[in-house]
Order: sequence, then C-alpha cells, then structure tokens
Amino acid sequence: MAVKHTSEIKLTVGLDENRVPEELNWSAQDGGIENEEAKAMMLSVWDSKSRESLKIDLWTKDMPVDEMKIFFHQTLVTMADTFMKATQDEKMTATMKDFCDYFAEKLELK
Repeated sequence: MAVKHTSEIKLTVGLDENRVPEELNWSAQDGGIENEEAKAMMLSVWDSKSRESLKIDLWTKDMPVDEMKIFFHQTLVTMADTFMKATQDEKMTATMKDFCDYFAEKLELK
C-alpha cells in the first residue's frame, strides 16, 4: 500500500542554560494547530523491533504541580479510552477506569 499523504506534527522545546524546558510549542497543520503553547507533554512510540515503548516526557519549569496532577489524571483516562478502542477489552478498560477514579479521589481532583 503506497502512502498517499503525509502529515507532520512538530514539537519545539525552548531550553534554559541548564537544558531545562522553559517553553513547549507544537504545531499540527492538518489539525489547524500552529505554534500552540503547552506546559507539559508525554509522547510514546512503539518500537516493534525491540518490542518496547519509547517515550519523551517534558514539562516546563512553570508547570504548577496542581495542574500536573490534573494532566496525569486526564492522560490516564484518555489511555483507558484508547485502550478500549484498540483492544475492545471491556473488562480491563473498566479496571483502568476504576484506577482513574481512585487516582482522582486520592488527589482530591473530584
């Protein structure tokens, strides 16, 4: 099957003198996103040769801890939703959602 279109997602990280992120920006032209600011990001890529996840987790110095907790919670919920779409495993998805509820409760997010 030949590739008929390519789409680019661009991440730009502004670092301080110690190489600590001060700015995160991203663009996705096909999605109408151009140089949008972000305070944190998590990117996972599957390497099928080594059968492992490769990841980049970044956050800016001024990312507040309370927002980081919300970011993690929302990311976990999204991962549960994506897991369901990818596997159709309702039982494990429900278990993951239960953990998300527990996580939010313990962090007093709800």
